Amino acid sequence: MNNLILFLNSFLSYLLVFVLIVVLVIIACVIGAKWRKSKDLKNGQIAETEGDAVKQ
Repeated sequence: MNNLILFLNSFLSYLLVFVLIVVLVIIACVIGAKWRKSKDLKNGQIAETEGDAVKQ
């Protein structure tokens, strides 16, 4: 019985660490996607203003 308790304790500890890592990866991906969209939008606005300046 003692071995089962030790096994479950270790298993749940590793499971908790795994879940934490997965959550951090998901959060990092969401933040990265938002930053990329923001940068693309900013670069698009800069390109439009440069294009307007060249046309004049």
